[in-house]
Amino acid sequence: MHVTGTVPPSAPAPQEIPAAPAGTTGAPGRHTRRFGLPVATALVMGNIIGGGIFLLPASVAPYGTISLLAFGVLTVGAIALALVFGRLAERDPRTGGPYVYAREAFGDFAGFLAAWAYWITTWVSNAALAVAAVGYLDVLIPVNDHRWTACLAALVLQWLPALANFAGTRYVGAVQLVSTVLKFAPLLLVAVGGLFFFDPDNLGPFHAGDGSAIGAVSASAAILLFSYLGVESAAVSAGEVKDPRRTVGRATVIGTAGAALVYLLGTLSVFGTVAHDRLVDSTAPFSDAVDAMFGGTWGGWAVALAALVSMTGCLNGWTLLSAQTPYAAAKDGLFPAAFARRRRGVPTVGVGVTVVLASLLTVYNYTSGSAKVFEILVLVTTFTATVPYLLATAAQLFHLLSGRRDLVDRGRLVRDAVIASIAAGFSLWLVAGAGYAAVHQGVLFLFAGVLVHAVMAARRQRTEAPADGR
Repeated sequence: MHVTGTVPPSAPAPQEIPAAPAGTTGAPGRHTRRFGLPVATALVMGNIIGGGIFLLPASVAPYGTISLLAFGVLTVGAIALALVFGRLAERDPRTGGPYVYAREAFGDFAGFLAAWAYWITTWVSNAALAVAAVGYLDVLIPVNDHRWTACLAALVLQWLPALANFAGTRYVGAVQLVSTVLKFAPLLLVAVGGLFFFDPDNLGPFHAGDGSAIGAVSASAAILLFSYLGVESAAVSAGEVKDPRRTVGRATVIGTAGAALVYLLGTLSVFGTVAHDRLVDSTAPFSDAVDAMFGGTWGGWAVALAALVSMTGCLNGWTLLSAQTPYAAAKDGLFPAAFARRRRGVPTVGVGVTVVLASLLTVYNYTSGSAKVFEILVLVTTFTATVPYLLATAAQLFHLLSGRRDLVDRGRLVRDAVIASIAAGFSLWLVAGAGYAAVHQGVLFLFAGVLVHAVMAARRQRTEAPADGR
């Protein structure tokens, strides 16, 4: 265990860090391809915008149009977090993102917690996305009539992106770019086209609840929080990005701002095209908006297809991210060595273990028959994601306040400190929005990780000990 605040000996100094991750040598293989700015931006946007966008307007409608203020506050926090990741990636452009930043600043244990918490976030989120996607698939092909049919469909939706990852980063990037473009077509149709059919009478009250206005903003923000997870995507995959010191920051900010714009315009358009009393009870708000704009009932089919494309692309990106952080931790001896194996640019063991765990969780969800257990697990991901977010933000504040001129741009000190403080506040708000039950379950997951760290640390110490035992 390294003393808090010191740089681990195995982590090279920032100016010596290579652009490529450890373990990659020579020219990229035929199935390996570095991500440029378009694909890196698509990875960020694709991971932020999953299936939640198709339900958000109806979810926040009970609070009134005041919920749009929550979008604004969340967007400011998410962009601040994106800027922090961009600055950290300039300093340390290795694969692993928050894990690398936490370990470089605070030592092995902090790095392990960041990696462990982020890994939990990814595979639980994958299970949640697959189960949610089955609901949209049912609009096109009836699968929800039988529990095991729905379960099988959810498993197929998880394994298809996993197979794309096994094929190599070349195919991951292609799937991510195509799925992001395809899903944005119907989203932009409603987000932009809906403004031409906008009727202020449909908006309903500004504050529809009985509580205070601040309480309404906080309550609606709690629903929206999960939809902003993914801002770290480019930073986590920095080792697979071309010119990461420059590209990661730009892709993170552009992707986050683009996702926020789609969220805001889409929700505003639905608010203005669907009557408020109908929107509150809607199970397919974007379908209702398309029907109101053009008439007919084909909107449900179109939006269901768009949701499937969106979630498949999101699963594709999250599957890659789920293996990258354990890979980086395994290279440093903090995760089992098997997670460090790569093939065609992808940590295949990490992908395999992640998809198996997500599949087991999916089967459990369908066999238990309790949707509430799964909903709590989804909220757990909101909490577990804040652990690496807070550690990364703390690492940035540590560097800014440490006085080390080689790590800090003196001309941007005040601006970077303000942005990091906003990002820290945003991360703490994420914890509050997750709720007590989710925080309770999330802490149990983290404590289980402490035991894993103890085993790995003991193994490392035994391996590194001198032959005479002294």
